[in-house]
Parts: sequence; C-alpha cells; structure tokens
Amino acid sequence: MATKKSKHDSPLSRRAFIEKTAAASLFTIVPSHTISSLGHGSPNDMINLAAIGVGNRGGQVIGNIATPDVQTTRGRSVGYFRQPYAGIKPEPRTFNRQAQGESEKFKHANIYAICDVDHDYAGHVIKGYPKAKTFHDYREMIDNEKEIDGVVIATPDHTHAVIASYAMKAGRHVYVEKPMTKTIYEARFLRDLAKQTGVVTQVGNQGHNVEGTLETVEYIKSGVIGNVSEVHLWSNRPIWKQGYHERPAGVSVPEHLNYDLWLGPAPYKDYHPDILHFAWRGLWDYGTGAMGDMGAHTFDAPLWALDLGMPTKIQATTTPFNENYLPQSERVTYHFEGHNGKPPVTVTWSDGGIKPSRPEALEANRGLREALYIGDKGMMMHGTHGASPELIPNNPDFAPKKELPRPSNIYLDFIEAIKEKRQAANNFEIAAKVTEVMLLTNIAVAAQQLDITLEYDAENMRITNCEEANNYFHYEYRKGWSL
Repeated sequence: MATKKSKHDSPLSRRAFIEKTAAASLFTIVPSHTISSLGHGSPNDMINLAAIGVGNRGGQVIGNIATPDVQTTRGRSVGYFRQPYAGIKPEPRTFNRQAQGESEKFKHANIYAICDVDHDYAGHVIKGYPKAKTFHDYREMIDNEKEIDGVVIATPDHTHAVIASYAMKAGRHVYVEKPMTKTIYEARFLRDLAKQTGVVTQVGNQGHNVEGTLETVEYIKSGVIGNVSEVHLWSNRPIWKQGYHERPAGVSVPEHLNYDLWLGPAPYKDYHPDILHFAWRGLWDYGTGAMGDMGAHTFDAPLWALDLGMPTKIQATTTPFNENYLPQSERVTYHFEGHNGKPPVTVTWSDGGIKPSRPEALEANRGLREALYIGDKGMMMHGTHGASPELIPNNPDFAPKKELPRPSNIYLDFIEAIKEKRQAANNFEIAAKVTEVMLLTNIAVAAQQLDITLEYDAENMRITNCEEANNYFHYEYRKGWSL
C-alpha cells in the first residue's frame, strides 16, 4: 500500500499499469514442464528449500519444516530489542519444534540455503542450520544455486512481490508469508504469474489449513445460523508504533546490514534501528498495518464460508495518521453483494483493540471472540485463525458434518504439494482474493479524508467514484526494481 504521494512524485497512471503489465510478458518465463523436473520424481525425495528473510518470522517458518541441527536463541544486542515504546512483544526467539505435533527432530525438507540482508540479526538462525549456504542477496542465490527447488519468503511486506516474482520466473516454488503483497496490483501480478509458470505457491496464512477454519466453513454451510447478513471482525493489533508520529531521524547504517537491499523497491529514506527489524509494519512505506498482520487470519474464514466476492463499497474511519505511519486504530465497513439467493453481507473490521458491540444473546462472563457472524436464525463466533467456532447462545452439543478435506499444516502442505506436483491449499489464486480485500482497507483509510464511501469495480481494479483513490493500487518502485 503506497502512501499518498507528494507533489514531487509522479503517480502511477492506469496507462502505466497497462504498460507495466504488457512489459511483464517480455520476461522469459520458465515453462511448466521445466518446473516439473525441479520437483523430485519420488514423493520420498527430499526438497531443497532456501529461506529469504529469516531473522524473525522466517526462522520460525523453516523451524516448522525442519528442526534446526543446533538449538539456538537470539541474543539481545540486535535492533529488534531496541524498540523504545511500550507494547511491543517480540515473537518467540527459539524455533518451534512442534510441527504436526512432533516432539522429536523432524526434517520435511532440506534447508539448503539461507539469505538475509543482516547476518547479525539472523545469526541465531544461521547457526541453527550450519550446513546451509548463506547469502545476502536473493538474486545471487537464485541465479547460482540450481539445486534449490523452492523458496520461503518472510521479508517485510514491501519486498514480498519482487522476491516472489524473481523466484517464480526462475522456476522456483514459492511460499510467502502473509500478507501476500503490499499492493493489490502486486497480488494480481503474482496470481497471474503463478498461472503462467505453473510453480507451486503457498501464502503463510496458518489459519487456512487448521481445524477451526474448516469447522467454521462447515458451521455456516450447515445453515445452523441461517443466512448471514453481518460479520464483525476485530484485532488487538497493532502492538508496534502507529499513529500521528514523525519518522525517526536517520543514523548511520551498521556495517552488518545491507540497507539498500532491505529497502528494495521502497523510496530511499534514512535508516533508523527503531524501524528495522520489527516496527516497519506500522509505516506506509514498508508495512500494511494491523490489517496486513492479522487480517488474513480473521478475514479468510468468512470470505470462504460465505462465498463472498469483492466488496462493492468500502468506508473507513480512523484515529489521526500522517504520511509516515498508519493509524493507531481504525474501523472499516465493507459491503458485499448477495448472490445465489443469499442476502447482501456487511462486514466490519476494527483494530487497535476496539471490539464490536456485544450482542444481547451473548451470555455474561463469556468473552467476545475475534469474529462474530449474525444470521437470521442465530449467531456464532470464533477466534483468530478460525479458532474454535461456537454458537451464541452456546450449544456445545452441536457439531457440523465434516465435509471438507483436512490438509496438512500450511508448512507441510507446501512441501507435499511440491512432491505431488499439485497446488497447495492456500495458493496464490486463493490468497490473492483475501489479500485484495485486506488491502482495500488501506486504500479506504488513505482516502477517508475525502469524506466519501468508495465504490469498487473489482473487474477493472478501479474505484469508480474517486479518481484520486486509484493512485493507491500500486506505487512507483525505486529505480532498479521491478516485478
């Protein structure tokens, strides 16, 4: 999601969008039969993975695919622990050894290479896989290491698309952490590129493959709460700096960090450790805010369960923000048209800890979960990642019929899909839709000062009643960077 440009910037016009899309066809795309040869012939063969961006989330992802050879923890001298403001709770610093409930060491794929722009920050992960080759630049790694079958991308949001595109064009299978991309244009580009190349793709929305989300879909399909007309979603995020703040003044870049690579396609702005490696989520230049962090985990289930298309109207109300940081709190309303005899659905999203109103039918001393569905026969709710759906009033005896397939967890499903030469459960075709709805949120936030409810023509990726809002579907990459 781009910030609103200054008068010195030239917004990317719709003609430029078309020209850029056409230019993509000039790239040499690796044909699908070539990619098939990368996937090993036998389901028992070991897949070679490369991990890109491992200092935080990426290290956890590969820890769910292959137990590190050496158990390590992160030291406390790196920038991640230097956030000066309250409320930041870093993710666990040790690897998760419990993929698929396993208590012993496991190796679903070979961690062949590790790439990170800051080997000090990522040092604990690098030490955990001493046999893996190490790189700073993903392009050098992909170009030179032909044994790599797939890549895991867990870099900041603004570099997801350029790295994924580069890997896919080289015939590598791609797992990318949520959000899939920073802009809607990027999401559609990667979706279409996945079709052209035939590579296996997966977006790391862990909740897509879990029992709770599958049960939620089955609850709704069972008709137990009737036709749903309202869904209310909320999150306690952000737990990092957002709001009306000035960007910290620049300081010298440490020698161990390749800051130019970290910036990637984003505009050049001076380095400060309080932005890297965690709080970038709250800045327009790099992150997608609370929605980008948690939206996929909460929005995925209702979009799937209710067979929703794209919203036709979006409106946002937020706390103050500026060109640097996204707002601390927001409330966004989406209108979805009804289809197949179902009524229209209104969805609200709230973050910054603001919850929707408690329904009267919700029993006292029973907490409101992160997703609330209101139907004409009843209500239900579930937690983030689709966790533990339950009816309101509670009816623990009800259980919907299990009709959906139960795939492996999001990590193992990616590996199995490569071996079996099929698409993964949350591939780019599926994830691009959720991503687009998520990122429309930030377009509505950026355009709210115009005091208008945006009307969206999804087929043409266009806001029809506010030309200025169309500037926010993408942004002009820094020189030297492209999809």
